[in-house]
Amino acid sequence: MATVLIGKPAPAFTAESTFGRISLEQCRGRGVVLYFYPKDNTPGCTTETEGFRDAHDQFIATGCVVIGVSRDSLRSHENFSAKLGLPFPLIADTDEAVCNDYGVIKQKQMYGKQVRGIERSTFLISADGKLVQAWRGIKVPGHVQEVLQAAQSLT
Repeated sequence: MATVLIGKPAPAFTAESTFGRISLEQCRGRGVVLYFYPKDNTPGCTTETEGFRDAHDQFIATGCVVIGVSRDSLRSHENFSAKLGLPFPLIADTDEAVCNDYGVIKQKQMYGKQVRGIERSTFLISADGKLVQAWRGIKVPGHVQEVLQAAQSLT
């Protein structure tokens, strides 16, 4: 697992997404909002993703691109993206490579059982590829606005 530290270069990645292969390097020159969520088509993840969708133009105005990441398959992401009308890519991190690099895989309690899953997290990366801010174990209400305010401070 890579160490993710504020002010240091964000872990590089190249992965399959709903927009084709995408890498952090391709985003150089733009800020990146990289958000990790547990599962397509679940209530919290749908609400969070709709929030990023609804604020997408505002993120673009700050010079930031938005990228979602979960362990779901590309087909699941394509359906989720079409259903929600997403203007940004979703990375299908089925091998957990990006999740591991950002340290978002955690042991969680679900229905009384221990399971490995994604801890809902968001990372704000500057145009030069450095990690500016990290939110871990977040709650959905108000989160997108908080990230947007941080993105606006980059400009």
